[in-house]
Amino acid sequence: MSLPVVVVGVSHKTAPVDVRERFAAGAEVLPEILARLTSRPELDEAMFLSTCNRVEVIALAKTGGAPDDAMRAASRAIREALREHVGASSVDEMGDWLYEKNGEEAVRHVFRVAASLDSMVLGEPQILGQVKDAYDAAVAAGALRSHLSRCVHRAFTVAKRVRSETQLGAGLVSISSVAVDLARRIFGDLRHSTVLLVGAGEMAEQAAKSLGKDAKAIRVCNRSFERAATLAASFGGTAAPLEQLEGELAISDVVLASTSSKSYVVQRDLVKRVMKQRKGKTLFFVDIAVPRNVEPEVHQLDNVYVYDVDDLEHEVAENMKARHNEISAAELIVDTELGEWSSWARGLNVSPTVVALRAKTRGVLVAELERSLASRLKHLGEGDRAALNQMIESATNKLLHSATTRLKQAASSNDGGELVRALQHLFDLPEGGQGEEGRTTEPPPAEPSEKRLPH
Repeated sequence: MSLPVVVVGVSHKTAPVDVRERFAAGAEVLPEILARLTSRPELDEAMFLSTCNRVEVIALAKTGGAPDDAMRAASRAIREALREHVGASSVDEMGDWLYEKNGEEAVRHVFRVAASLDSMVLGEPQILGQVKDAYDAAVAAGALRSHLSRCVHRAFTVAKRVRSETQLGAGLVSISSVAVDLARRIFGDLRHSTVLLVGAGEMAEQAAKSLGKDAKAIRVCNRSFERAATLAASFGGTAAPLEQLEGELAISDVVLASTSSKSYVVQRDLVKRVMKQRKGKTLFFVDIAVPRNVEPEVHQLDNVYVYDVDDLEHEVAENMKARHNEISAAELIVDTELGEWSSWARGLNVSPTVVALRAKTRGVLVAELERSLASRLKHLGEGDRAALNQMIESATNKLLHSATTRLKQAASSNDGGELVRALQHLFDLPEGGQGEEGRTTEPPPAEPSEKRLPH
């Protein structure tokens, strides 16, 4: 049995943007959400990932009984925490949108997400940075400590291999670049259009790179004018503070919105005033933020068009045709890494039993030796007593060497669990793996090829 990892969440495949934005969470509320998750007795570790196309909880179930029961309990706990987060009246209210993966399939999912194999835009590099940010937040909150942390580390390795060994992420690919392609498809030539970037974060920067020198003018409007000015200066654009948004909209043709605001930055009444100033000239919005930046009712105004991230799927499909040839190579990397990870994870079930068996065997031998030293052998000096204790250690090692070796070999196969249970039954060992000395002393097996990508 692999580790009881559980993933529950929503993505662009299961829920529209108006649902996903209810689940989304910014960095400022992550500590509260992680505290809510880790306070659940059913969860041992947890991580919360929130992007424009997915929100999911990745957790390690607290074991103690059957792994399947532990994962079911963990799933219920995660769903209840999500219900509290979105303010739903019941868990059932979210049921149509949520997906769930357990055990080895959950680990595969984490690997595929980090490698951008589950993204709307295959190969886009932003997701790895977002997973790293979620990992760092969970570590800082004390929500990741051991085995789940190793799992996410391994996902970084998978992503690095996919990036370096395949062409899945070749070229400039992101939601922002796809949004720009959509604008080009609708407007044709952007040389006569003024493009306004509302927001000056990573997605706006990607959009600016995609635009290159195509647009007649590129303007940046952001809450932080300093950040807007820095981004605008990098490609010869013009910056303005968010307070001047109305004036910026009045002179722009294409607006790409990507702020982290939790409320609508562009509202219907604002655009209605702007359209009077524009005398009805067409205004085109691409809203790639989640939660959305542009109020949906804006689309109802005459000569105003609003596209959100869900509307980009057709454009994504056109851009991704060349990348589909790389999917099989990337999936093979995931399969290989998952196989190694699963072998390591199964070894975790074996090591505590090996420790407990050694502790029990040594405990019996030491007890018999101490009984003899207190009676028939009480005349022996310190040197002889030390030699007998060394003999006990050697006898324990030799007696258990074959059983320990074969048990560890079996850990990489499905027979490992059966052998562990047989040993626990035959030698009356505790299921938790603690020996008579009260704690395990042998570390878990080292995970192969584990690396952490630099930030």
